[in-house]
Amino acid sequence: MKKLLIIWAAIALTTISCSVKDQVEEQWQSIFNGKNLDGWTVKIAGYPLNENFNNTFRVEDGVLKVSYDNYEKFNGEFGHIFYNEKLSKCKLRLKYRFTGEQVPEGPGWAYRNSGIMLHCQSPESMLQDQNFPVSIEAQFLGGDGVTERSTLNLCTPGTNVIMNDELITRHCTNSSSKTYHGDIWVSAEVIVYADSIIHHIVDGDTVITYHRPQIDGNDLPEGFLLPAGTLLDAGYISLQAESHPVEFKDIELWKIK
Repeated sequence: MKKLLIIWAAIALTTISCSVKDQVEEQWQSIFNGKNLDGWTVKIAGYPLNENFNNTFRVEDGVLKVSYDNYEKFNGEFGHIFYNEKLSKCKLRLKYRFTGEQVPEGPGWAYRNSGIMLHCQSPESMLQDQNFPVSIEAQFLGGDGVTERSTLNLCTPGTNVIMNDELITRHCTNSSSKTYHGDIWVSAEVIVYADSIIHHIVDGDTVITYHRPQIDGNDLPEGFLLPAGTLLDAGYISLQAESHPVEFKDIELWKIK
């Protein structure tokens, strides 16, 4: 009898586990419709809000693309496309890949460089000539076929974080990821718990974790009102255009309750 009860208990636990897993999976929602840019706002440095200069951001074959085929050269037109909902606690996952060649006169550091900006200031609050929103960046980097170059790094335009009980004020911190060479799709995920903890994940591996994202008082656009040390517990997410063609697909969000 005791053995039978143990078997039934194991079956019940398995059933509950599968049920919970199904409920968890159902909470992911697509936030890119694969047809157009509805639900997103474009901001390109040097241009008014929603002026998609040179059709930089576009949708082709169900993929959100950053393209430079209409550019003769790059002249500081750093771009971001913002999802229109403000978020606090969430998981975001997508696939990205770099393609082709960097536009002429793009900065060397921007070769195969893009990212997800987290806890962004609103696109409406950005200055017309502002290159990057005040935010936390999960940086995407692609390899050049030779050099080791980690991805899902941390960069901090106008911000700082705590890592290993230390205030991190340098602009970028490398993750522990491997290098991804070539035009291959890479699976990226970020987990954001308001102003508490943030994880960067690539192909299922957590490659960097940090805490308490906050405002840096020394690297802010003119007129930005939040004082140094203010914790960031919410904001917008955006995807970057930094002079190298990049593509995004399967963009999904899970709002953590």
